[in-house]
Amino acid sequence: MSTNNGNGTAATGGPIGKSVKRVEDKRFTMGHGKFTDDIVLPGQTYAAFVRSQYAHAKILSVDTSAAKAMPGVVAIYTGADVAAVNGVPCGWQVNFKNGNAMKEPKHPLLVADKTRHVGDAIAIVIAESIEEAFDAAQTVNVEYEELPCVVDAFKATQPGAPLVHDDVPNNICYDWALGNPIEEVNAAMSSAAHVTTLEFINQRLVPNAIEPRCYNSSYDAINDKYTLYTSTQNPHVIRLLMCAFVLGIPEHKVRVISYDVGGGFGSKIFHYTEEALLTWCTKQLGRPVKWTAERKESFVLDAHGRDHITKAEMGFDSGGKIVALRVKTYANLGAYLSTFGSCVPTYLHGTLMQGLYTTPKINIDVTAVFTHTTAVDAYRGAGRPEATYLLERLMDLAAHEMKIDPAELRFRNFIPPFDGVNQPGYQTQVALQYDSGNYHAALEKGLEMLGYEDFRKAQKESANNGKLLGVGFSTYIEACGIAPSAVVGSLGARAGLFEFGQIRVQPTGKVTVYTGAHSHGQGHETTFAQVVADKLGISMDDVEIVHGDTEKIGFGMGTYGSRSIAVGGTAIVKSIEKVIEKGKKIAAHLLEASADDIDFANGNFTVKGTDKSIAFGNVALTAYVPHNYPKDLEPGLDFSSFYDPANFTYPFGCHIAVVEVDKETGKVALKRFIAVDDFGNIINPMIVEGQVHGGVAQGVGQALFEGAEYNEHGQLVNASYMDYCMPRADDFPIFETATQVTPCPHNPLGVKGAGEAGAIGSTPAVVNAVIDALWSGGHEVKDIRMPLTSERVWRAMQN
Repeated sequence: MSTNNGNGTAATGGPIGKSVKRVEDKRFTMGHGKFTDDIVLPGQTYAAFVRSQYAHAKILSVDTSAAKAMPGVVAIYTGADVAAVNGVPCGWQVNFKNGNAMKEPKHPLLVADKTRHVGDAIAIVIAESIEEAFDAAQTVNVEYEELPCVVDAFKATQPGAPLVHDDVPNNICYDWALGNPIEEVNAAMSSAAHVTTLEFINQRLVPNAIEPRCYNSSYDAINDKYTLYTSTQNPHVIRLLMCAFVLGIPEHKVRVISYDVGGGFGSKIFHYTEEALLTWCTKQLGRPVKWTAERKESFVLDAHGRDHITKAEMGFDSGGKIVALRVKTYANLGAYLSTFGSCVPTYLHGTLMQGLYTTPKINIDVTAVFTHTTAVDAYRGAGRPEATYLLERLMDLAAHEMKIDPAELRFRNFIPPFDGVNQPGYQTQVALQYDSGNYHAALEKGLEMLGYEDFRKAQKESANNGKLLGVGFSTYIEACGIAPSAVVGSLGARAGLFEFGQIRVQPTGKVTVYTGAHSHGQGHETTFAQVVADKLGISMDDVEIVHGDTEKIGFGMGTYGSRSIAVGGTAIVKSIEKVIEKGKKIAAHLLEASADDIDFANGNFTVKGTDKSIAFGNVALTAYVPHNYPKDLEPGLDFSSFYDPANFTYPFGCHIAVVEVDKETGKVALKRFIAVDDFGNIINPMIVEGQVHGGVAQGVGQALFEGAEYNEHGQLVNASYMDYCMPRADDFPIFETATQVTPCPHNPLGVKGAGEAGAIGSTPAVVNAVIDALWSGGHEVKDIRMPLTSERVWRAMQN
């Protein structure tokens, strides 16, 4: 579903840079995937939950007597049973502007006193079958006293608003700021020739992974060991949080396994209460316990994304150069802190306020707020889409107001090209230092693909046909591969952000790779094998990729933030380098040469300047059959590496949307979508293009279709696919994609990451296109709340 105008790759003559078909798809398409719900253990029991129907209520009593008498019921536990167990923790500490720590109320495994959002778990019912568990759960009688609730982040901070947690004044988790002193920004704004102001809502979204969350926990009493099968993106992090912070179990007694995972988009990063609760329950019962979410539970309970209320102001001088940016955002965190929910509005959002522009003065102030809603955390892009939407909407609106072409306004304000080697990285006003970039070239390529001048001519003619044509631009940047650990630790991260990679060469020269990264659709079994095969000069068929099992793999941090190839791939490369280094010593001994005189290329160790060589497989065999072997060199060819990056990576690009708006109905049709992305070097162009397609679909979904809607009673009123509008294939044109290459200077692959870009750049491009269409028809509309339904667009034209 795309046309492609060229791919930037790290082509080496080997598999890197080639569009190799995904090797994992064979088992998926043949029904041989191994997902958590496929796991059925001896003595298996099944769990169902009793959940609150109210967003905020006192729990007066919980009567389980009828449920306990139901057929097949094994056990029932309530909040009173787990009151002494710790709640699930937050993984990132954010401080108030005054230095005080954020508020961290307990997130209990089961609530005993109050419910704080619809779906809060009150009891767990465990039975011999899932049907019996569901039936029994229906008979648990909970007596409530309903209390007032608040779902809007700004309203939650106002005097008299209902409190989510009694010990959190004004429902404020933290108030945080970043950038230049506000006095300097205010002064620059006062002197600006023009100020564009935009107040908007970046609406809440439901992740909608195709596989619902599922957990299956068992306990081996003889060996005092637990095993948790879980649909997670990061098994080691789940084990760490559950063992160290919730249940107090030594880590070596817990094995966490996550085989195949059917999508995540961020929603399966987090440590959910059900994981820890099932692990607690299995020891009480001495039998395995499984829970698989129903789709409605996924809508109501999987961590949501976005949900910002923002006022943003951008000041310009008389020549259209940005002089200042001032932002105030209220970020909805939901009722409880999710694992990384606290850092999304700050270190993943606030730090991207520079965008691609030379803005000299920036200040962003974020108030993070508890409400009686589902927890909000990272969702594809995680803070970067919110930052890009803010900046790119301001740029297009300012262009309309100042009557400057929106592309020209960007060209006037772009950071000049830099490669991070011959020119230093670009230091922003909001803490980050960009690695490399050529932002002008991406927009120039996009304009060329669009045929910009011809489009503007067609736009003028279209109004005569009852249709309004519009074009929207979004020139974005994102930060991927969050690191280094010391820096993020100083910013409040409670975990390292390195990655683990192990290369185990077998005696026959075949290679097993153990990676701490975790695939849930990214194609790791293909791309990682491409890297290994390329570097070692062997066939991809000779490479096995193993992930998702804490007992087999060294401590890794999992997959999120487009980090897999930049961080996980580099850890693998570091181990490959160690294999080659030792291989040279073995080869030198066999070839009667100095190790310094050995070259390695195309799977052969060769004495420089000669035709004397030995194949990689022969060296591997010698390492395990060390009869003729270097003295004092240990046998084997097996190396591990932990890679902690020196900096983030910074993919960027230009997305352009062309829409047609029906003047009579307000219906929006997306006619063209152009994506020019710079991901650094590319390992597999086909997989990258697929990632872009998926991200664009999600970003367009936010712009035109999706949005989680709570009513005043805290009920999610569109918690089903009958009510929550998802984009479909016929909502899209053929995507027109292209890539350029500005390699990352600080990792050996020169890669930057590609998984989230489509969801970051596309949303503002589409909204800007609709606004541009309306302005072309004489409707000087500043903003339309997303999603841009036909009704909302029609009403904007009437007003």
